[in-house]
Amino acid sequence: MSKALPYQDIQTIYFAIAAVVLPFAAFVINFLFLGKSKLSGWVSTLAILVSSVLAAIIFTRVWNVQQIHVKQIWFRIGDSYLYTGILLNNLSVLMLGLVSVIALPVHIYSTAYMKDDAGYSRYFQYLSFFCFSMLALVVMDNLILLYAFWELVGFSSYLLIGFWFDRANAVQANKKAFIINRIGDIGLLTAIIILFNQYQTFDIERLFKEGGLIASSTIKNGLWISADIQTPVIWQYIACIGIFLGVAAKSAQFPLHTWLPDAMEGPTSVSALIHAATMVAAGVFLLGRVYPLFNPAELTTLAVIGCFTAFMAATIALTQNDLKRILAYSTISQLGYMVMAMGIGAYATSLFHLVTHAFFKCLLFLSAGIVIHQIKHIKEDNNLDIDPQDIANMGGLRKKLPLTFIATLIGGLALIGLPLTSGYLSKEGILITTYEWAQGKGDMMLLVPLFAFFTSCLTAFYVARMLLKVFFGDLNLQFLNPEIKIHIGDGGWRYKAPLVFLALCSLFPFFSFNPFLHEETWLLYGFSAYNSKSVFDIMHIAIPVLVNGASLLIIYYAYMIYMKRSTIVLPQSGLLYRLSFNEWYIDRFYNRVVVKFVLVLSDMAFWFDRKVIDGFVNLLEKIGVFTAGIASWFDRYIVDGILHLSAVIVQAIGGFARRFQNGKVQYYLFSMLLAVIVVFILKILIWN
Repeated sequence: MSKALPYQDIQTIYFAIAAVVLPFAAFVINFLFLGKSKLSGWVSTLAILVSSVLAAIIFTRVWNVQQIHVKQIWFRIGDSYLYTGILLNNLSVLMLGLVSVIALPVHIYSTAYMKDDAGYSRYFQYLSFFCFSMLALVVMDNLILLYAFWELVGFSSYLLIGFWFDRANAVQANKKAFIINRIGDIGLLTAIIILFNQYQTFDIERLFKEGGLIASSTIKNGLWISADIQTPVIWQYIACIGIFLGVAAKSAQFPLHTWLPDAMEGPTSVSALIHAATMVAAGVFLLGRVYPLFNPAELTTLAVIGCFTAFMAATIALTQNDLKRILAYSTISQLGYMVMAMGIGAYATSLFHLVTHAFFKCLLFLSAGIVIHQIKHIKEDNNLDIDPQDIANMGGLRKKLPLTFIATLIGGLALIGLPLTSGYLSKEGILITTYEWAQGKGDMMLLVPLFAFFTSCLTAFYVARMLLKVFFGDLNLQFLNPEIKIHIGDGGWRYKAPLVFLALCSLFPFFSFNPFLHEETWLLYGFSAYNSKSVFDIMHIAIPVLVNGASLLIIYYAYMIYMKRSTIVLPQSGLLYRLSFNEWYIDRFYNRVVVKFVLVLSDMAFWFDRKVIDGFVNLLEKIGVFTAGIASWFDRYIVDGILHLSAVIVQAIGGFARRFQNGKVQYYLFSMLLAVIVVFILKILIWN
């Protein structure tokens, strides 16, 4: 290791390594030894349970106590040494604990949810590998290994989204997720290369710590100036754009957000993990890691894009009928809040919302999984041709699924951000800080807190709509088919225990003893160095009162629409409705313009390859064949002809000479006499 450490610190490092490696060990055991055994689920669950315990121990030893960083030389390139190591700081241990603690109830839930699936063991192999990738990502101390595990997170999510590979939609969804994330990965890799060129190191601590290489560099006179190198400032902009592309792809920010709703084709338990604390959290985590790289103008751009993404996704969720797509767009919207918070300088509040969102969004997805599972039972028991995820087929389920209803209600209230929930503390912190940030920045910047407020109101409506249509009123299936048989329930303890745990974590006591003041949250004190300073004033009371008052009025309005049907129903036609229902036509635009352009470009490249490159190669082939034919003719008729003629001449001479070699003495004497006569005659002729 890089330096001598106290025994407890060394033990903490080994605990971190074990917490990361255990899910990978479960993956290997399941893959090599357990085959299709149901034991594979419990092996994976035990591994993530131990990882959670170890993460909790690590958290108590590092959080606001010390930073532990160990590294060793990995390899050398020229004069540069590449180190590999583990970095445990407040951000690392927070994410290490969050990923493992969220993954644990998902594993327990999955042992019941996937029990009848033919790919049960394969599912837990993928799930364990997914957790290993994410846990390793958050503790790596250099950008190269961070990128490697960033890629593994994307690859394992590709496997899980397309888990049911015999379904065409699942295959299309995982390919879409994979391709869009490749765009982000190219951006991130470009940024890493630029940073290494500028600072000659991949070490995250050296680069991004307070007073580190990034903080000590400046931008002046069009140059990006570090300790040893000056480069044009355009490279700093490109690096930030590359980082943003990575964040936008992983955390589903506009314009790279369209893969996330389609990712619902995977098992619901997978959706709970992807949309809570793993894949989508990786983008916000990356922002937290490289935060000092961004200058104020770039942070403002982040804030605007995050705000727009939050608003856009909320408007789309208003009209969706697929239960999981509603939750997917709510995830995109909440991630927009987190990115916006990073952009306005609310670093700690953004991470706080990341944590609270992980619990209540995981709760909502697991609850949705139970609802969909039970509707699917009704479909199979009664041979119905329905979509189990369509909320139009639901209603009145609070009586049949009481625990699921309570859990969904708590998760929904936390998503809206109503008091006594964790979501209230984190969302109000973002909204208050956004308002304070916009002061003095001009009228245009006031649109950011204004649209953040509108987004909160829209969230209240679509959550209320979802809850009312799923759990209140009467079961629509039974209304349309009175003779159907219904035998459904919340399920066994493996369904119930995760819901109870996540519901408790979605309430305020888990984060603060004061349910109304986000400033007293323990988590905020871990990132005070980066967090924007906020002075308590009347707006800290006025904004929550305004936001929650508006939310309650909107919930009441939704109740009057969907339950009492005694108020003006929003028109389900017109431009705004079509814009929302068709997801702002962004996917359609990509398919009809971007995808078509890529296909046309591919066809052109194929034509160029076939007609020009292959044509040139084929021409060279014909020239070669023609030249070879000429050479063959010349070789056959000229070279071989000369050789054959020489052979004939030699053969003729030999045949003629052979006549003089017949073995008769009198013939030899005659020949000698003839030769003498010939010589004599030639001599006489020459002399004469």
